[in-house]
Amino acid sequence: MSGTRGTASGRGRPSTGKLSKLVRSWPTLLITVLLLALAIPAGLLIAPALTGPARSMAQPVQTPAWQLVPERLSVPQGIDPLSSAAPVPVPADVAARLDPVLKTDGGGSFTAVVQDAATGKILYDREGAANRIPASNMKLLTAVAALRGIGPEERFSTKVVAEPVAGATSAAAATRSVVLVGGGDVLLGAGESAADKVLGHAGLGTLAKLTVDSLRKGGFKGQVQVLVDDSLFTGPALNPAWSADDVAAGETAPLFPLALNSARFDPADTTAPRPQDSAIAAGEAFAAGLKAAGAAAGLTVAPAVVRVDGKPTAEAKVLAEVQSATVNQQVDLMLQTSDNYLAETLGRMTALAGGQPATNESAKAAVLAQLSGLGIPTEGMVAADVSGLALANQVSARQFSEVVRAITNGKDTRLRAALAGFPVAGLTGTLGDRYIDESTAEGAGLVRAKTGTLNTVIALSGYVVDADGRLLVFSFIGNGLTPGAKGNKPALDAAATALAGCGCS
Repeated sequence: MSGTRGTASGRGRPSTGKLSKLVRSWPTLLITVLLLALAIPAGLLIAPALTGPARSMAQPVQTPAWQLVPERLSVPQGIDPLSSAAPVPVPADVAARLDPVLKTDGGGSFTAVVQDAATGKILYDREGAANRIPASNMKLLTAVAALRGIGPEERFSTKVVAEPVAGATSAAAATRSVVLVGGGDVLLGAGESAADKVLGHAGLGTLAKLTVDSLRKGGFKGQVQVLVDDSLFTGPALNPAWSADDVAAGETAPLFPLALNSARFDPADTTAPRPQDSAIAAGEAFAAGLKAAGAAAGLTVAPAVVRVDGKPTAEAKVLAEVQSATVNQQVDLMLQTSDNYLAETLGRMTALAGGQPATNESAKAAVLAQLSGLGIPTEGMVAADVSGLALANQVSARQFSEVVRAITNGKDTRLRAALAGFPVAGLTGTLGDRYIDESTAEGAGLVRAKTGTLNTVIALSGYVVDADGRLLVFSFIGNGLTPGAKGNKPALDAAATALAGCGCS
C-alpha cells in the first residue's frame, strides 16, 4: 500500500501459470481445489506431499479418507493433529530447518516462536519474549477481542429516524428531518443491500427505499432534510499515534460509526486517499438514494446534509433499518485484507459492548482486557492502536503465538470463527501473491498466516500442519530492517514453508 508505513500489501492473486508452478503433486492439487471450492480452513485439509516420481494422471488414485469432502460440514470445534499418533517435532530438528532461512536482508533482526498447538510446547524460540513492533499482526489481537467482547454472530444496525421540524403544524405537510444514525457499520454500500457480501451487506439504497415506503405509508409528502447522527463514537476521530503522512496516503482516516466501503471512495482502489468525513459522505449517498426513491412518492430532498447537534429525541420514530454482516464475517475480512479502518472500528465497538465509551483509549483497553480474560499474558504489551499502524505498539512473538494457539484450539470456541480469516499462502488475501517462487512454493495452500508490514517492520503469525500431521503455531517478527530490502518477506515465507515440510520427529 502507499504511504510511509503501510500495512501488508499483497492483494493480487497468482495467475493460472503461477498456480501451476505451485501445484507439483496430485495430493497438493486436490487440496488446492478443495480450498478454492469450499473455503475450508487449510489446516483441516492438508497432509505431507508424496515423495518420489510424480504419478500419472491416467493411473487410478485412491484418495485418502481424510481428503474426501465430508457429507456434512459442522461448526469447527478446533484444529487437532490429523492423526492422534502424530509426533511432536524435536526442537533441535526444527531449529536445523529454520536457522538457515530465517535471516534478515541487511540490517535488523528476526524474533521467532514456534509452538506445538495441542500441548503448548515451545519448539523454537529466538528471543520470543522480546517486545517488538508488530505492524498489522496487531489485528490478530483485535480479532480475538471482537469475537469475545461482541460475539461472532452480532450485527451492527444503521437506522433512519424522523421527527417533524420544530413548529410544524401538520405532519402531512411539514418538512421532516430524516436522521441517519450510525451504529458501527463502516462497510455500507451505496446501492442495494447484498446479502451474500460482507462489504455492502447493508446498502444505503435499500435503506432509502425503506425510508420512502415508511414516509409514504404515514401520508407524508414534502421536503426531507437529511441529518447524520455519528455520536456513537466519541473522543478524537484520529489516533494521535498515527503519522499524518499515513493518513494522507489513505492507510486510515478519521473514524466515524458509519462509512461507505470502509471509508473508501472506491472499494476497488485500496491505495487511494480516503474521505476525511465518512459520516457525511455516507449521508450524501443516502440523500441521493432518497431523492431517487422518493421522486415518485412526492418527496423532495434538501440539498445539504447536516450533522445532528445532539442525539435524536427518545420520541423519534424509526423509519427504516439495515444490518451489517456478522462480526465473524467482518473479522475475516479484516484479517484477509488487513484494513486499518475496519480494525479500529471493531476495537471501538468492542469497547462499547463492554459498557465503555467508543474512543481510541477505550478500544485499546478493551483489547488488552479481552486478552487477559483469555489467560494470555499481557505483561509488557503496549497497545498504541488496535490496527498496527502505530510504531509505538509493542508485542512479543510469544504473545502472538499464544493468541494463534487460542484461536486454533483454545477453550473459547467463539475464537474458531477467525480460522477462515487467515490468508492462505499463494491463494488468498495478503498472501495471495506470495509463496510463488521455488524456495517457498511448497508452502502454498498449506501455510495460513496474518501478515504485517511497515517501513522497517515485517511480521507473519499463523498456523500450519507439518509433514507428520502435527498442528504448529508460529510467529516471526522482524524489526529495524533495511527499508526496501527484497529478501525479508521471502525469509519469513521460507521459514513457514520449512515448518510445513517438517518431519522433525
